[in-house]
Amino acid sequence: MYVFKWIVLLVWAGLSLPAVAQETRQAIFAGGCFWCMEPPFDKLPGVISTTSGYIGGHVANPTYKQVTRGRTGHTEAVKVVYDPQVVSYETLLQVFWRNIDPVDKRGQFCDKGSQYRPGIFYRDEQQRAAAQSSKDALVASGRFTQELATEITEAGVFYIAEEYHQDYYQKNPLRYKFYRSRCGRDQRLAELWGPSVQLPKQRR
Repeated sequence: MYVFKWIVLLVWAGLSLPAVAQETRQAIFAGGCFWCMEPPFDKLPGVISTTSGYIGGHVANPTYKQVTRGRTGHTEAVKVVYDPQVVSYETLLQVFWRNIDPVDKRGQFCDKGSQYRPGIFYRDEQQRAAAQSSKDALVASGRFTQELATEITEAGVFYIAEEYHQDYYQKNPLRYKFYRSRCGRDQRLAELWGPSVQLPKQRR
C-alpha cells in the first residue's frame, strides 16, 4: 500500500519513474569494406547500432588515409551494439559469415591488402568460444576445400572512422550501390553461399 501511494504521488507531481536500463553488448567484425558490413547487421532485429572503424593495428588514432595504405596494421571493421535478449551473438556470427569471403587471404572482394582482412574480434571468453565453434562448424561442413583465412583475435582498441564513413550506404546510396556492384561483392557471395541462408531462430 505504501509503494502504491508513492507511485501516485510521483504521478501527481509530474515525475516519471526511473527507466529500466536496456542491457546491451558489443561485437566487432571485419569483412572488407566497412561500408558493406553495416547494412546486413542494421537489418537485423535486436541490433541497436553499427559503427565503422579500425582495429588490430599499432598506430594510435589512425586516419582512413593511413589505414588504406596498409601500414598501420589495422583492418576496417564494424562495431555492432545489440540487445542480447532479442538477438544472440551466434546469430550475429551467422550474418557475419554469410557476408564475407572466408577463404580470401589477400583481402575481400576487389579490396586487397591486410587492411581488408576478414576477422572476428572477441571481447570475452564467451565470444571467443562461440566464434571458434562457428568457424569449426564451417570447416566441418565441407563447404570450402580451402583453408579459412578468417582470423579470431582478441579485440584491442577500436577507433571510430571519420563521420563521412558512418552509414555511408544511407548517405550516398547511388555511390554505395555503384561501388558494391563494381567490386563484385554480391556475385561472389552468391557463388560462396547461394542466394539465401537459413539463420537460427532468435532467442526471446
